[in-house]
Amino acid sequence: MSIATKTGDDGTTGLMYGRRVPKTDARIAANGAVDELNAALGMVRATVAEAFVTDAVLAIQKELVLLMGELAVLPEDRARYTAGGFHFVEKPMVEALTARIDDLEKNHQINYQGWATPGATLGSATLDVARTVCRRAERHIALLAETGTPVNGEILRYLNRLSDLCWLWARWIETRAGPA
Repeated sequence: MSIATKTGDDGTTGLMYGRRVPKTDARIAANGAVDELNAALGMVRATVAEAFVTDAVLAIQKELVLLMGELAVLPEDRARYTAGGFHFVEKPMVEALTARIDDLEKNHQINYQGWATPGATLGSATLDVARTVCRRAERHIALLAETGTPVNGEILRYLNRLSDLCWLWARWIETRAGPA
């Protein structure tokens, strides 16, 4: 089977269970932003040397795939989705990110000097890009909810924590690198 299915040539794209929507649909914009975030986190894994960060980022990327799956399911297909063994973003996922944030703030020395100018190191710069892409994804999902589409509130909380975590990781890497 070719990746070029040509089914999107008419300006539509597929959701779960064969549902099709316009490529301009708010759900697609939200999912696309999360896809960009996943790619940005891939850059983090490729550029950051600290396993403390990259191991966690890989786990988060896997959770983002779950999140994108949830966004690709229309409300009328949610029961079918869960019956198929798929899961939604849940509170423990948010709590795990919060625990990482708490650990960084309490147990790892972080210097916040220069935080407003990203780019002190390649790794911290990629984390700051991931953070900004995460914020964009969060805005797209909030906009999706404003259209009246039911959105799991844990998704917004998850992305909010993730952007904070990316910011802290970037500052931690800069602190470890020393003055620029």
